[in-house]
Amino acid sequence: MNSKLLQPYNLNSLITLNNRILMAPLTRCMADDDLVPTQAMVEYYGRRAEAGLIISEAIIIRPDGQGYPNTPGLFSSAQIEGWKKVTTKVKQQGGKIFAQLWHTGRVAHPFYFQKNNNDCADVMAPSAIAVEGTVPRMRELTYQVPKEITEEDITQLVNDYAQAAKNAIEAGFDGVEIHGANGYLIDQFLHYDSNRRIDRYGETPENMSRFPLQVVDAIIAAIGHERTAIRVSPGAYFNMAADVKDRQVFDYFLSQLTTRDLAYLHEGMFDDSMTFDYLGGTVSAYLRANYSNTLVAAGGYTAESASNAIDENKFDLVAIGRAFIANPDYVSKVKQNDELVEYSEEMLTSLI
Repeated sequence: MNSKLLQPYNLNSLITLNNRILMAPLTRCMADDDLVPTQAMVEYYGRRAEAGLIISEAIIIRPDGQGYPNTPGLFSSAQIEGWKKVTTKVKQQGGKIFAQLWHTGRVAHPFYFQKNNNDCADVMAPSAIAVEGTVPRMRELTYQVPKEITEEDITQLVNDYAQAAKNAIEAGFDGVEIHGANGYLIDQFLHYDSNRRIDRYGETPENMSRFPLQVVDAIIAAIGHERTAIRVSPGAYFNMAADVKDRQVFDYFLSQLTTRDLAYLHEGMFDDSMTFDYLGGTVSAYLRANYSNTLVAAGGYTAESASNAIDENKFDLVAIGRAFIANPDYVSKVKQNDELVEYSEEMLTSLI
């Protein structure tokens, strides 16, 4: 394939990618019981270092951010040391890797963190509104009504995000992607369905964007704007209901992100063919129309469809998910036009 997709791309003065193919963040639940990356994870990421940039699986910033079993952390010295082995392996193979920083908010469950930290017993969210249903992979656990985060809690969370970013750089990551998408904590502040606050963190686009922007600014102050990125989901579709007023929130939020000169903005969609009336179409098209800097699309793209879209200036980079699970050598296969191994759910049971 002779395409922009396979050509180098300058994120900024500090970071140049070997190609425009990113490995999407893929939650695999394969860390050990202390949430430390394993040797299998070291090899798993190392085999995918041909990606222009690997975005790590989501990494929780502190114990009460955990909502799924064996998801890795970045808040203990053992976890930092474990990630050092991953980043060293990726860099030995010539790759680059960002850490995706995560707090699941009301999608967390005390089952995971009360057993290790009895002082950390509350599920945290913008408002005391529970998610319906049970926890994936742990169907016996029902979601709980969260505690509405206080302003003191918010201050601590901002500090914890910034510390996690510092920990990521210490662990050898090239930068961080803030997980502000897919119905998790930061995204919960940005949608009316999950944010019913009446203080300076709710009701208006400016207020609802305040905490996410505080996190962005704290991380920029900690590690620099060149090493800071964010993933967003303007279209509410995962663990929350849509509200037409959400458009106003993201119009404002994106205008503010543009001024931060981030490494990139990443679309948080599982399927970018989905359309949202209040966004006027797809999420990627809405983001391109409202954000002028580097845009990463995601959600069901093939190398061919992504290449065509990049040629048409619909976005700059593409994040590939399931195909990277099935094909550790995805980039090489694209270059050589080799047939890809088809993804199947059975592949989620081990790291290959």
